[in-house]
Amino acid sequence: MIDAPASPDEKSSDYLVLARKYRPQSFDELIGQQALVQTLSNAIKVDRVHHAFILTGVRGVGKTTTARIIARALNCSNADGPTITPCGECENCVAIAESRHLDVQEMDAASRTGIGDIRELIEGVQYAPVSARYKVYIIDEVHMLSTAAFNGLLKTLEEPPEHVKFIFATTEIRKIPVTVLSRCQRFDLRRVSLEELVAHFANILAQEGIEAEPEVLAMIANAAEGSVRDGLSLLDQAIAHSGGKVETQQVRDMLGLADRSRIYDLFEHLLSGDIAGALKEVREQYDLGVDPIVLLQDLLEVSHWLTRLKIVPDLLSSPAVSEVERSRGGEMAEKLSMPVLARCWQMLLKGLAEARNAPSSLAAVEMVLIRLAYSANLPTPGETIRDLARSDSNETEPKVQQPNRSGNHPPNAMVGANSAGAEPVLKAEAAIETAPEAMSVAEPMSDQQFVNLADIAAKAETERDAMLYYNLRENVHEVAFEQGRIEIRPNEDAPRDLAQELSGKLKEWTSQRWIVTINSEAEGAPTLAEQSRLRKIAERREAADHPLVQAVMDAFPGAEITDVRKFGEDNKFDDQDGE
Repeated sequence: MIDAPASPDEKSSDYLVLARKYRPQSFDELIGQQALVQTLSNAIKVDRVHHAFILTGVRGVGKTTTARIIARALNCSNADGPTITPCGECENCVAIAESRHLDVQEMDAASRTGIGDIRELIEGVQYAPVSARYKVYIIDEVHMLSTAAFNGLLKTLEEPPEHVKFIFATTEIRKIPVTVLSRCQRFDLRRVSLEELVAHFANILAQEGIEAEPEVLAMIANAAEGSVRDGLSLLDQAIAHSGGKVETQQVRDMLGLADRSRIYDLFEHLLSGDIAGALKEVREQYDLGVDPIVLLQDLLEVSHWLTRLKIVPDLLSSPAVSEVERSRGGEMAEKLSMPVLARCWQMLLKGLAEARNAPSSLAAVEMVLIRLAYSANLPTPGETIRDLARSDSNETEPKVQQPNRSGNHPPNAMVGANSAGAEPVLKAEAAIETAPEAMSVAEPMSDQQFVNLADIAAKAETERDAMLYYNLRENVHEVAFEQGRIEIRPNEDAPRDLAQELSGKLKEWTSQRWIVTINSEAEGAPTLAEQSRLRKIAERREAADHPLVQAVMDAFPGAEITDVRKFGEDNKFDDQDGE
């Protein structure tokens, strides 16, 4: 009698989602975890298998799957002992893969968090395995255990019976007590790379007999963010959307993504100052169902991609790069300068936070793009500084020091400013008088004739004596200083033997005897750290009064001075990057 072919309903009842159907069954099938496989292989070969493992990593990279593979490697019946290549066919391997082996217990700590659950587990540890070589306890999401549960587990974890192995899995390694971590061998499962995911998905589609357009796999791998399980779930969904062939537009609609070529069109509109064209593009994308927040994220990705291309042009040869990224991205990266790309990134990143908190994300995104389009025609920060310096130096009665022999700038200072709009880091030159001598930290004396506490601190830094340098800067007030004799007032945080240590170091450095006394009644001078802070405040105040700096502040409303740095005579700006 010939059996009739199964009906569609019967076939569908046997369907397994791709994440389960293609779950790795051996170490060879694990994707992107070569370090873990190599370490376990070496441990098994020399018979040095740890009694407890902790596997950590983002969701979907294979923590629980790896735990089951380890359990099979320890208990394969067709091997004389633990093996790196379990057969997958013996009773132990099959039962473990199907999660029904009596000696391999899996526990979800997310639902069983208490000390009672751990006590039940510990009670079973003392009994020998029924049929396997080892009893293996796999605890998933172990960070969810209560403090009492962790404490109950510690003693057994430190001295388990020879027939017991523990395997923990977690996405929150920082929540695991250090006492538990110190008793486990830790493996960090890394995110799977884009190239590896694309190759894996292509292999699965080939086995399933399903066609897909080239860009589809890269889009799904991008959305998976290094998670194999998330990627396979998206691939399953894409196959369900398709009619036998997975097409780019279907996947784009499914993921709520904008057309990549249109993102580059939008980016070009913005950088050319075409605000009307940019808003029209945004509205059309919105009408097609694209989330405005996703649109900003896509623009950020383009900005990041172009910046990477400026630094590493060889990225264009990667097989995971789509044709749009290769052609449009390569062309735009050549035309745009690094300061412009940096400004785009900063404005988009700040705008993304604004849009997420705005009542209307579409309106907020449009306002962000309007700001970005208007800033496209602004000069780079470096160009603004040079123009201001050039115009200022051409005045009949100059307000600032004339340029030096290099023809670029006065030599004294560089001021860093942060603009509240585009937030560029500006480097402007200004003639600022040096701070009062009492506030400066002197360079170490070549003949070791120290004249103040600052000289000694500088010497300690040169000698790489970090603790002495720190204490002299932060915890000591200078009361009196003369050659061979120092009087100080230490803070409460200073070590008790600081005076003795300082005296010994001075004798070592100068070959002379120094007397260091403590005067706890005198106030003394501010600490060197306090002096440094006061000096920076004074420099910023003087910089703010300088005409050139005021011109910069007027050009970038909302900017503020964050730092003042000294430059020598021969320093000059890098004309290439505008700084």
